[in-house]
Amino acid sequence: MVSLVTPMIKWRLRQVMADRNMTNRALAEALGVHETSISNMKRRDTMPRVDGEMLDGLCKALACGPGDLIDYSAE
Repeated sequence: MVSLVTPMIKWRLRQVMADRNMTNRALAEALGVHETSISNMKRRDTMPRVDGEMLDGLCKALACGPGDLIDYSAE
């Protein structure tokens, strides 16, 4: 019998922001969105639906790559 492994994509925005001492307000201003939007994205443990433009903006504002924001582990 083969066990099925469910892939997990974890959203690391909270950790990346903390590492860079970035506030919700500062990131919201850099992206041109409301602070609540950042708070909602930051609170998630699973990756939210974000388009390429938003992911690009997050990476630029946080000086990171997509791999820093997304952690993939098959558990």
